[in-house]
Amino acid sequence: MKLTLKIWRQPDDRTKGRFLTYQLDDVSPDMSFLETIDLLNQNLILAGAEPISFDHDCREGICGSCAMYINGRPHGSDNASTTCQLYMRSYQDGDTITIEPWRANAFPVIKDLMVDRSAFDRIIQSGGYISVNTGSEVDANTIPIAKDIADAAFADAMCIGCGACVAACKNSSAMLFVAAKVSHLALLPQGQPERQRRALNMVAQMDAEGFGSCSNTGTCAAVCPKEISLDTIAQLNREYRQARSKV
Repeated sequence: MKLTLKIWRQPDDRTKGRFLTYQLDDVSPDMSFLETIDLLNQNLILAGAEPISFDHDCREGICGSCAMYINGRPHGSDNASTTCQLYMRSYQDGDTITIEPWRANAFPVIKDLMVDRSAFDRIIQSGGYISVNTGSEVDANTIPIAKDIADAAFADAMCIGCGACVAACKNSSAMLFVAAKVSHLALLPQGQPERQRRALNMVAQMDAEGFGSCSNTGTCAAVCPKEISLDTIAQLNREYRQARSKV
């Protein structure tokens, strides 16, 4: 296939960026989207030009680092999928594809398609953990957990922190991310000792990082590659209200 790629190029967070257009030939329908950018970068390097900077790691839909807008949608057109799981058979010969980084004040551009998502790390550090001293290793099944609760906790724990929810939200809200991290620990017995403090601290850190407010439009859940439910935000609101009432 022959494709036209319009890609956002920005040297750093202090320099104004712009779209540059590249022509790419011999793209196989079996190539992943990231392999296509690899091919373009190979051509740029051979031509003595600066390659495109973009985040990637596992390329298996697990790490959440392949964050980019593709034709106006986080991670591209496929539902429940990350960018690295998108294949070029989703496009037609001659298509034009526009690629840009996440757009959120809390995710400043580092270079080209790379953004700084360390705000998520700081939210996790504020309370997304369990610090109970468990001692030596124990049998994983010593604490019985009802299947419906275990399933709900696992569904929320599927969040990979990619930031698609923030990128899709008109307010750049991180509520779905924070909700998933708070909810899955709140549902499990191991998460009870710090349950109230966790909700208060993580919401406070989210606000401190400059994320916007949630207005329940649902775009976050619509683009989430792990299909985290919008109901999770309702769970976070309940956790936060209960914690505030006991302060």
